[in-house]
Amino acid sequence: MADLVQKNVAIPSCRRLVKMKGSAIKTICIIVLGLGLGVTQVWLVPSYRESKHVASFPIGVLHGILMPAALPGLLMGKDLPIYASNNSGRLYNIGYILGINLCGTVFFGLGFRRGPNE
Repeated sequence: MADLVQKNVAIPSCRRLVKMKGSAIKTICIIVLGLGLGVTQVWLVPSYRESKHVASFPIGVLHGILMPAALPGLLMGKDLPIYASNNSGRLYNIGYILGINLCGTVFFGLGFRRGPNE
């Protein structure tokens, strides 16, 4: 009889599959969040560009959160405002910076968060 030779078959480990699944979910979440921010910006730009109201702290936070979502539109040649010229001054600026930091925390928090199995 011929000797039976066992071959080592490489089976992907369950841990590797879980890690790949987690990365795919993170990527999808970031893309969906970015698309949501972009749609919100396109929806809000006309109303605030033509508004005679003075932008205050809450509008500054909203503009800061939406500022990163303006990048794709700006790269495509659209003129999207990312800062209100008619603002209340210091409070608007504080809100704007807070919004930028909140958005960055959410995006980087989702991107670099480790799952329970990692």
